[in-house]
Amino acid sequence: MSPEQFRALFPALSDLVWLDTPGSPPGALPVLDALEGALEQWRTGSYRWPDWELAAAESRQLFATFLGVPSATVALMSSFAEAAATVAACLPPGRIVVGDEEYRDNLFPWVALRSAEREVVRMSSRDGGVRTADLIAAMNPETVLVAVSEVLSRDGVRADLRSLRAAADNVGARLFIDATQSLGVLRFDWPAIRPDYLAVHGYKWLLCPRGAGWLVAREDRVGELRPLLPSWKSTGEQEFFGGELSYAPDAARCDTPSAWFSWVGARAALKLALELPQDEVERHCLGLAARFREGARAAGAEPIGRGGPSHIVAVRVANPPSVLAALENAGVRALALGDRLRVGFHYFNSVTDVDVALGALRAGIGSRSQPANVSGAGIGGIQQCAEHEPKLRT
Repeated sequence: MSPEQFRALFPALSDLVWLDTPGSPPGALPVLDALEGALEQWRTGSYRWPDWELAAAESRQLFATFLGVPSATVALMSSFAEAAATVAACLPPGRIVVGDEEYRDNLFPWVALRSAEREVVRMSSRDGGVRTADLIAAMNPETVLVAVSEVLSRDGVRADLRSLRAAADNVGARLFIDATQSLGVLRFDWPAIRPDYLAVHGYKWLLCPRGAGWLVAREDRVGELRPLLPSWKSTGEQEFFGGELSYAPDAARCDTPSAWFSWVGARAALKLALELPQDEVERHCLGLAARFREGARAAGAEPIGRGGPSHIVAVRVANPPSVLAALENAGVRALALGDRLRVGFHYFNSVTDVDVALGALRAGIGSRSQPANVSGAGIGGIQQCAEHEPKLRT
């Protein structure tokens, strides 16, 4: 599937330049059709709820195929926070290392473990963003886990996962990866990185409805897992009443009872993801991001963040109100964080999208006008957060 064919599946893109996939993408037709079909069945009473339940089970296999792991290592989650908290509850005593600038769902589950038996080290770099080297420097033989986002949504910083894997192995620590802001665009080399745990919420780059996520445990770590919320799902049996609690032998023991419509949409989204040429998707998106980064620098904006190439770009801008107004007028959907502009590029984006956004950026930076109220941008606009938004991870 070409980028043009992929783009044609998104009705919203006929009117908008969508650069806010780090927040949430517009709906793809196969996903919308699946959801609308389920709603129509619900409306008419023509559904069978076990069919909706099956959508979650099928998504497990589809996700495992996409990532290249055994389906028995995949648990179904309703959110990333649930996945992280599930792993946190299973850890032995020891030291946990995490970046201080992590998205809160990959920070607070670990911080909540602080006790006499567990030390939680929050690393922060001097330039305001945690880098791979800082996490490695914080590891020692007492470390039981290091948690990291492959890509930070706040500034697009991409971690060096291979170096983190090697450092974790050196001290005997587990490596927990948040791939929510990368999987679906960046290829993930499971055999090379071998994360002990990887978690994803699918409503961003995998194009799923919110409420569908996955926790993957390396095969030798599946036995560590215990469900955070024991339920009828935990046994792996289709039994609903009475009996003794015995956990399923695989990661399905940690499944969350299914929010049916989320999984109906997720199944359709993963089928779509499996049709995309992953090497080309990564090349395409990284190329667009590099074009925007260099164009923004030439326009007088300052790119933020260092690290490997990423599909998410953040830049500091002068004259933020005028930049916001210019982007809104151009139909560009992005995110503003104080003096920072964040954009992200999926396979449906094009060189034209980049150039439209850069033209609006140049116009906004060069404008002397200061619009009084652009924070409530509507359709086709830019999403704005408060001036000191870095405390709120988006």
